[in-house]
Amino acid sequence: MQLNEQGLKNRQEWEAAGYRLPQYDREAMVTRTKENPCWVHFGAGNLFRAFQANVAQNLLNKGVIDRGIIAVSGHEAMEKLNNPRDNYFILVTLKMDGSTEKTVVGSVAESLTLDGGYEKEFDRLKEIFTKDSLQMASFTITEKGYALRGSDGNLRSDVEEDLQKGWQAPVSYIGKICALLYARYQAGEKPVAMVSMDNCSHNGTILQKAVETYAAAWCENGLVEKSFLSYIQNPEKVTFPWTMIDKICPRPDASVEAMLQKDCIQGTEPIITAKKTYIAPYVNAEESEYLVIEDAFPNGRPALEAGGLIFTDAETVDKVERMKVCTCLNPLHTALSVFGCLLGYRKICEEMQDESIRRLVELIGYKEGLPVVVDPGIIRPEEFLDTVLKVRIPNPFMPDTPQRIVTDTSQKLAVRFGETIRAYQKSDMLDIKSLTGIPLVLAGWLRYLMAVDDNGASFELSADPMIDTLKLYTSEMELTKQQDVEQMIAPVLRMKEIFGVDLYETGLADKVAGYLRDMTAGVGAVRRTLDAAMNADREADK
Repeated sequence: MQLNEQGLKNRQEWEAAGYRLPQYDREAMVTRTKENPCWVHFGAGNLFRAFQANVAQNLLNKGVIDRGIIAVSGHEAMEKLNNPRDNYFILVTLKMDGSTEKTVVGSVAESLTLDGGYEKEFDRLKEIFTKDSLQMASFTITEKGYALRGSDGNLRSDVEEDLQKGWQAPVSYIGKICALLYARYQAGEKPVAMVSMDNCSHNGTILQKAVETYAAAWCENGLVEKSFLSYIQNPEKVTFPWTMIDKICPRPDASVEAMLQKDCIQGTEPIITAKKTYIAPYVNAEESEYLVIEDAFPNGRPALEAGGLIFTDAETVDKVERMKVCTCLNPLHTALSVFGCLLGYRKICEEMQDESIRRLVELIGYKEGLPVVVDPGIIRPEEFLDTVLKVRIPNPFMPDTPQRIVTDTSQKLAVRFGETIRAYQKSDMLDIKSLTGIPLVLAGWLRYLMAVDDNGASFELSADPMIDTLKLYTSEMELTKQQDVEQMIAPVLRMKEIFGVDLYETGLADKVAGYLRDMTAGVGAVRRTLDAAMNADREADK
């Protein structure tokens, strides 16, 4: 079976193989979308295809909306995946009970690339941004996509070039986004919502500041009309809503590919892009999904709430995001990723069969996190945490790995654990010295940086911008009791840029160093330390 317009004409063959197909006139939808686009999405990767595109498909099936999405991504995705398949792809939803739901998604009406050398497609995007009908541009380009500065703290060369040369031929990503907004400004200062859906705190503000940097420089250098910056900063014209998104979409998995091949679907092989991302004609994802959005759309918006999205105010979005990132999901993922790598696990779900690891994440979530979480009111923290620990993480059919999740951990600890530590510091009711799970994870991460597992075998560290700096302190550590571990890593324990706090000032440094000393005592020391700590916690509960 071929995944394209021609191949899908034989609907009975696809439906007999268990695939859910679009239930709308796709040709008419594509025509309407191209003529009067409503929604453009930048960064059409796995998350977008598993979540936003599928929400749009469900609403098209119900007749709630009559237009789809215009997707913008890198040329490899468009030329090798979208265009040959007429913008169709397959979503495989992996459920906890072992069943799968296979959906052919066709809600993408047009695919464009933002890469350099594709001037005609950029001109098409400018045309789209001048349309009265355009209500929103959304983004899943990762937090790095908004960065204007390199690891040295200086402006990147492409950004600096765009700030000096202006809007007519930008080369940087955000420079192009700002140029598209200028096209909309020139067309009559038309309103639009610029909606970051990336998994980072206050994502709308991050996007807004990046865009304003360009607009301010262009105005100052006389490259655009002076009132362009005022247009960007006027919430009646342009908004940058905050959002909180949560859906696990691992890289395309070989077992899912084999399932599709068994169904006789042609051309299912994944592609590794130049940026080392994994894409395929299919995407595999969990069933659970959350997307909470600040309801700030100056040109109106599609009725996405009918697809399960939640619209609220910015304060509530912030509370939901903090609930997830600081307490109910992300800290647990970090704990699983660190100890999963050290103890040789290849799948996150398998770790939940390990009694000590399971108790550790329950300890961090229920006992240490929930006492300081703020209830956002629209999602109950206890219910969210229950779903995470009892349904989502243990799902044996989700092929997510600790090696993927441990990526960039130095950039995550300040939010995932630092916020809880600060809350304990401020509390008159909670004793910061009672924390056990959080210090254990911080120590486990420092032990992970040795790049040696609990059996004494070397492994490759996942990418992290702080690795070279941290190795200066961890490279001398060995699996032996004959070393002063705290002296080696004392400067790291003071790094507020990593932990969000100075661990000495909080009174937790001794506990972190103690756990690390125990975990470096020899082969098998990580297991012994983890088991001992969780046994002690169990005894304390009796």
